[in-house]
Amino acid sequence: MFAKLEEIEHSFHDLERELGAPEVLADQERYRKVAKSHADLGVIVKAFQEYKRLSQELADNHELLKDADPEMREMAEAESEGLKARLEELDAELKLLLLPKDPLDDKNSILEIRAGTGGEEAALFCADLFRMYSRFAERLGWRVEILDASPTDTGGYKEVIASISGERVYSKLKWEAGVHRVQRVPATEAQGRIHTSAVTVAIMPEAEEVDVNIRTEDLRIDVFRASGAGGQHVNRTESAVRITHIPSGLVVQCQDEKSQHKNKASAMKVLRSRLLSQEQEKAKAAETDIRRAQVGSGDRSERIRTYNFPQGRVTDHRINLTLYKLDAVMEGDCGDLIQALTSHYQTESLKQQASGG
Repeated sequence: MFAKLEEIEHSFHDLERELGAPEVLADQERYRKVAKSHADLGVIVKAFQEYKRLSQELADNHELLKDADPEMREMAEAESEGLKARLEELDAELKLLLLPKDPLDDKNSILEIRAGTGGEEAALFCADLFRMYSRFAERLGWRVEILDASPTDTGGYKEVIASISGERVYSKLKWEAGVHRVQRVPATEAQGRIHTSAVTVAIMPEAEEVDVNIRTEDLRIDVFRASGAGGQHVNRTESAVRITHIPSGLVVQCQDEKSQHKNKASAMKVLRSRLLSQEQEKAKAAETDIRRAQVGSGDRSERIRTYNFPQGRVTDHRINLTLYKLDAVMEGDCGDLIQALTSHYQTESLKQQASGG
């Protein structure tokens, strides 16, 4: 590990010199790339330099433990304990920092939420989840833009598709893909019985044109009049767009904007992200069964979480975590859940790395 860290520190200083080179300063795109690499390595180098400094302090303290003055020895011993504890923390931190980075973590995301079993109650929970993610995004300063939605008469959604942009969106939201189950008494339930409904969430990294090659001849584009719930917001012009990607059979439609041009751009954004997601799933399927068991397949069919309203709890089944703060979670306070999931999968990756997997 330390040979790797020395190598990273050397690369960091090389990049530092490169940042000041006239040819780099003159090329804005190259400067941006070098500056990003420098900043990324800087986090590791800062922790490594602290580790080396504290290791030297601990070695110096070791000499003081032999001092003839008992007070000096006692002080050195207490300081050594603190240094050892901090070095252990840094060791764990450095191991995490050296884990291979997911190249998609920095990307924006396409969020798709669909009502599953449970009829209108599922549609209402679909709207509740979309509000939850919107509030979470708001807390982090992200931007949410609805690309397409199928609202119901009672304020729910059969389906809602949105673009979420901001800093490292995919790194946090990627854990949300799967089946979300809700247990609560619907507003329409006279007997007060608890119903169980399900909603499917898909999170896809937003793909750029360079990520996915789509040929124009592989697309069929249809335009039609947009429709809304109960005849609301019906567009009299043909502004809604449906795009079919013929090789894969994927069909995407967007009708949220009044402009056909904007709907087409939104539909292409969703199509690119779905194709990138499809490529990811193919790559995952090619991995070994052992690896999939260790880190989870992230398959959308997995029931990942239950929201139990009568008990005020939310349970994530992948990591057996239950929080009794459902109201706060539904208001976008999802940080504890996401941090627990991130730590879990980092730990699994460390185990795999240690076993040589």
